[in-house]
Amino acid sequence: MSKKIIYSTRPFRDEFISQINHIAPGYMWCTEIAPSQVSDVEIMIGWDKELADELLSEHASLSWVQAISAGVDYLPLEKFSERSLLLSNASGLHADSISQHVLATILCDYRGIRKAILNQKVQLWKDDSITYHSLENTNIVIVGTGKIGQRLAELLYPFGPNIFGINTSGHTVSHFKKVYPLNQLLDFLPSMDIVINILPLTDETTGLYNAEFFSSMKKEASFINVGRGPSVNTGDLIDALNKKQLRFAALDVFEEEPLPKNHPLWSMENVLITPHSSGMTPNFQEKFMKIFLENLKSYTKTRLISMNQVNLRKGY
Repeated sequence: MSKKIIYSTRPFRDEFISQINHIAPGYMWCTEIAPSQVSDVEIMIGWDKELADELLSEHASLSWVQAISAGVDYLPLEKFSERSLLLSNASGLHADSISQHVLATILCDYRGIRKAILNQKVQLWKDDSITYHSLENTNIVIVGTGKIGQRLAELLYPFGPNIFGINTSGHTVSHFKKVYPLNQLLDFLPSMDIVINILPLTDETTGLYNAEFFSSMKKEASFINVGRGPSVNTGDLIDALNKKQLRFAALDVFEEEPLPKNHPLWSMENVLITPHSSGMTPNFQEKFMKIFLENLKSYTKTRLISMNQVNLRKGY
């Protein structure tokens, strides 16, 4: 009988492989796999699109997929559901990095740093066009109150803003002054100074930020997207920025990645572009393995996972 396989799409350090072997001695660890071995893969870290058909065939052994990201919109969730697969994500792993990225973006904008960098290139000492802002008493809405949203609210709190949250039901979450359901977002949007999207991509959130949304924003407001690119209708955002329906946008994710050369966003002075880098985190392997090893312990004992299980119907 073939040995069951844990197949990882990326390498991990020997210290973690040793722990995996100790927890699951009946499994073989692989980062490369032969065609004849695919049917023996029971646990997978990451996803291999090229092997999707074989991994999801009726003769396959695949039972559990541990995603490397928090978002899982790129996975064939319907097929996972048909096969009754377990799926866990890396939610929480990037919370500090993404939260610090957003905070840095806000402070660079509010304190004129972004404009100062441009002025330095042309040796301009004083620029009367820069308006300096303070976060004190600013109204900020974080759309997505999961682990990243909560960490961001925690980091923003000492600066004295009013922090509001949006989630699917409007249930209360710590660190937020008030939380509203997603279907009420437009109702109070005109009073928000900063809107931050951290939502996963689902049918409900695809194209959520459109012409109607941007036309409801304050003209001096900022929009930040570190969630998913397809949540934003890029054409509508560009139109809104050109019409000055909002003041500034900071985008880390895009409908098309990499953002094509000569795309209009590149040349817009009221846009800050970062290359899907907000989640870049030091000590990734240590943080990721805390999730995977805990789940592996549970799986080998009960065939269930204990952390970060994804609802395949909801997509998060």
